[in-house]
Amino acid sequence: MKKFVNDVDTMLRESLGGMVEAHPQLLRVEFEPTFVARREAATNKVALISGGGSGHEPLHAGFVGRGMLDAACPGQVFTSPTPDQMLAAAAATDAGKGVLFIVKNYAGDGMNFQMASEMLEIDNATVLVNDDVAVENSTHTTGRRGVAGTLVVEKAVGAAAEQGATLAECKSLGDRVNAATASMGVAFTSCTVPAAGRPTFDIGPDEIEIGVGIHGEPGRRRAVHMPANEIVRLLMDAILGDLKPKAGCEVLLHVNGFGGTPLMELYLLHHAASTRLKADGLVPVRSLVGNYTTSLDMAGASLTVTLLDDELKALWDAPVHTAALRW
Repeated sequence: MKKFVNDVDTMLRESLGGMVEAHPQLLRVEFEPTFVARREAATNKVALISGGGSGHEPLHAGFVGRGMLDAACPGQVFTSPTPDQMLAAAAATDAGKGVLFIVKNYAGDGMNFQMASEMLEIDNATVLVNDDVAVENSTHTTGRRGVAGTLVVEKAVGAAAEQGATLAECKSLGDRVNAATASMGVAFTSCTVPAAGRPTFDIGPDEIEIGVGIHGEPGRRRAVHMPANEIVRLLMDAILGDLKPKAGCEVLLHVNGFGGTPLMELYLLHHAASTRLKADGLVPVRSLVGNYTTSLDMAGASLTVTLLDDELKALWDAPVHTAALRW
């Protein structure tokens, strides 16, 4: 295994330190317990807190900042953060209007965020993101997994919170965006967790994993590699079959890389997916292409579609300034 590592036990701490050093006007980091928060705490707004295992960067710490999250709680690689991290983050970011936890639907994340919610003496609520249409049950989650659609939820709710929405309004909006969002991914290679030092799973040189999870967990089936247009057809069949959009519906198309796929290929996927949407009578009016919810060094990508209305378009277009997103 060749990676930029000094010591696997200190890798996360060193990485977070480097992130904050690179964005000193935006971020600060606390350790023991660990969380990343806005450099300047926001006032008179709902505090948005997310988190999960590291290895999916820039999710979640890269989305801390104006217009998105107030704090992110990173666990070790592919390991859920602990309740004390959420409690510390909530205490540091509470601005008098309550706390909203945005949680990907994995067993460890769900359990630990629920424990924090029950222990927290501040008004709080939770949005559970489960946008992955590839699988209904796995050993990592109860029901559908939360994947790249988490970014869409964080962006929409982050904009609403910045504009003064109440805790109940932010919770309702997050649930609505989640219900309007569906994702599915495909992997060409495994990822390599630094502590393990070897690929998480074995896959042949001519094989692909259809419906892979962002930790490398399997999806619907293993198949022989095929042209990009055929891969997009399989993913979009599942996504649109889940959302069942009406003809003429405006949509957001998010093409997300898993960390090891060139941007050239991601834009090729966007072209194929956009062509498919238009052929089905849908109108892609917003796009996001790049590595946003990764799986360390995995080669592969996911497609996410969100059904939009005027409110969601305005929230997507609202100003945001984070390490990974800015407009």
